Amino acid sequence: MAAHETTTPDRHEYEYRVLTLPRETSRGDARRLLTEHAEYGRWELARVRLYMGGSRKVWLRRKIIRVARTA
Repeated sequence: MAAHETTTPDRHEYEYRVLTLPRETSRGDARRLLTEHAEYGRWELARVRLYMGGSRKVWLRRKIIRVARTA
């Protein structure tokens, strides 16, 4: 019996970056920081977690682009 492997072409691999924002960070400052990461680093927001003390943990992700060899 031969092994059969299937791959899905729409499946993406992501690179993650986690930012921790202290409670003193205003919403405007947090928005500016995340906007800069999105515009210049091509990061997208994956998850935000708000903790009881007021600090926030933000997960950003971006696709890892694999280049197929042509030769």
